Amino acid sequence: MRADAQRNIDAIAAAAVACLSRDPEASVGEIAKAAGVGRVTLYGHFPSRAELVDAALARAIADGHAILDAVDLDGDPRKALSRLVDASWELVNRFRSLLLAAQHTLPPGRIQELHEGPADRMRKLLERGRDDGVFRTDLPTSWLISTMQNVMHGAADEINAGRLEATDAARYISSTVLAALTPPGKRVP
Repeated sequence: MRADAQRNIDAIAAAAVACLSRDPEASVGEIAKAAGVGRVTLYGHFPSRAELVDAALARAIADGHAILDAVDLDGDPRKALSRLVDASWELVNRFRSLLLAAQHTLPPGRIQELHEGPADRMRKLLERGRDDGVFRTDLPTSWLISTMQNVMHGAADEINAGRLEATDAARYISSTVLAALTPPGKRVP
């Protein structure tokens, strides 16, 4: 691929992330303008809105890996989980409008596929917490991860609907997730 074509792809993907993070209904024309390219160039690289939204969500998740990689997951798994939830929530909050665009454009399986990297990080932490006896073992790990992701995405929906303040979300999410993960009969931290 020519260097200018790769620059265009990068500019379009970055513009799609920025535009769709502000407005899930951002038009292809707005994204092309923000990228500094014409619609023909944009469509030459991303033939449909779905492919453009897919590329934007994939880029946002890939960029988020650096932030999540910096989270200290050592020590008490419950405290590590709270730190991971806080960092993950910041990403979900930043990209909640992009996620909304993806939910309206992409099949649920594709969104789940794109979240596999972050889910793997959660999976490893959950397994360590299970081994330490602080996270429940009576439900599948995949269910617990799905629960955590749905709570975070639900918080984004509540903020979008005006029923939750963004400043309260991380605390609500951590409290809900820790309660869901605590083994039955044990005190919720």
